[in-house]
Amino acid sequence: MGTDSASRHLLAPELAPMLEMLPVLDFSHGMGFFRQAFALRERPPVPPELAEVRCEERRIPGAHGAPDVRVLLYTPPGAASVTRPAVLHIHGGGYVLGDPELNDTSNRTYAKDLDCVVVSVDYRLAPETQWPGALEDCFAVLNWLAREAGALGIDPARIAVSGESAGGGHAVALAQHTRDRHGPAIAFLLLDSPMLDDRTGSGHAPHPYCGEFVWTPGQNRYGWGALLGVEPGSDAVPAGAVPARVESLAGLPPAFISVGALDLFLEEDIEFARRLWRAGVACELHVVPGAYHGFFMAAQAPQTRQVERLRREALARALRTAAS
Repeated sequence: MGTDSASRHLLAPELAPMLEMLPVLDFSHGMGFFRQAFALRERPPVPPELAEVRCEERRIPGAHGAPDVRVLLYTPPGAASVTRPAVLHIHGGGYVLGDPELNDTSNRTYAKDLDCVVVSVDYRLAPETQWPGALEDCFAVLNWLAREAGALGIDPARIAVSGESAGGGHAVALAQHTRDRHGPAIAFLLLDSPMLDDRTGSGHAPHPYCGEFVWTPGQNRYGWGALLGVEPGSDAVPAGAVPARVESLAGLPPAFISVGALDLFLEEDIEFARRLWRAGVACELHVVPGAYHGFFMAAQAPQTRQVERLRREALARALRTAAS
């Protein structure tokens, strides 16, 4: 970061060291460059206390004419005395990167701590697959979860959907799609800095202090353009393709949203929470001062620990409430 940084003075000191370690996402190299780096990355060993959570790969039938969807299925240790809740997890990556292995540790942690089944979706990425391909993949997995609830030992009334960044955008799109098509009930949305509005960095006036670090307006335009296949922020965007553009939020599941105060998505996430409240949907919103997009990678920082505790407690409450 140079001396001309606009928001450096607002950065939380506990989060600064991790920021210096994060790679610069220059998409001019092409997706192949970054996907190869993701594929070759060294994955940390499974912590001993989480090794007892079983992880297995499954292939779920996709939408009509679409390929099967690869998922990672996490099952807590021991026999369940009652049917367990489930979490459908959707990974981040700007709609163009990532895989379910990214969140292996956190998915194992949720499975063990909350005694729930977690299913993480390896949805098709853009630009090779444009909207609604990834949405169809996630919807297919949600339907499979509800349909196979008995075999999986889960309660179909207690299925939550979680996602961070682009995964959060896919999670909201899935909830809207499911509502409109009277699909399986979603009990809760657990969203971390969700990517909800293609107009951010395109059609809206830029925030003077948000989006300088990690995920910038230019990267946002690239990600949305890859997903939509048209110019982000334009009138050519397909109806229903962008969660923030969907007119009615009534009938969506209750939600938890966390976002950093320096995150490019700050204002769109706050606006989405405001619209949920106006639509009569319960929403818990947390804005983390001095935090940039992806700050949770600083796992030991107090800000990360606090948000993770709040997320886990909110999810646990929601899954208990859904059972009553």
